[in-house]
Amino acid sequence: MKEAKPQVEHEWLHKLLGDWTFEGRMDMGPGNPPKQATGTERFTSLGDFWVRSEGFGPPPEGAPSTWSLTLGYDPKREKFIGTWIGSMMPNMYVYEGVRDGGGRVLTLDAAGPSMTDENKTARYQDIIEFVDDDHWVMRSQVLGEDGAWSQFMETHYRRATSSR
Repeated sequence: MKEAKPQVEHEWLHKLLGDWTFEGRMDMGPGNPPKQATGTERFTSLGDFWVRSEGFGPPPEGAPSTWSLTLGYDPKREKFIGTWIGSMMPNMYVYEGVRDGGGRVLTLDAAGPSMTDENKTARYQDIIEFVDDDHWVMRSQVLGEDGAWSQFMETHYRRATSSR
């Protein structure tokens, strides 16, 4: 087997390495006020090809939440790939995505349970946008039955420490 070499896309993911604090807002649906969220997330590398995170958020109500994210790049498919799991649900989201031409925005597509009908699945996007090396934004949106994307979460991450 030929030895794999990291691509520029793998190096781009390493911008996430380090400790981050976040503040965000999540839309809880019609008639419900949005929830504010704060917490921390630590990104580490798994060799040259993967980054992984462990996040923690104190709950506005209920039990504390923890989650884990993995991200890599598959040069054969020319796609970013990854997974997301969280303590608050039994689902695993499997990502596939692309970076924009300017190199600041990564859009990750996934399928998961619908937020409005537990018997259906929905298409989701998590969009990572680097504002600068010490600030990035995660926006989450869902594809509605009308074919329009609707943003339901926005979280701003600020670098606490660097592992680069």
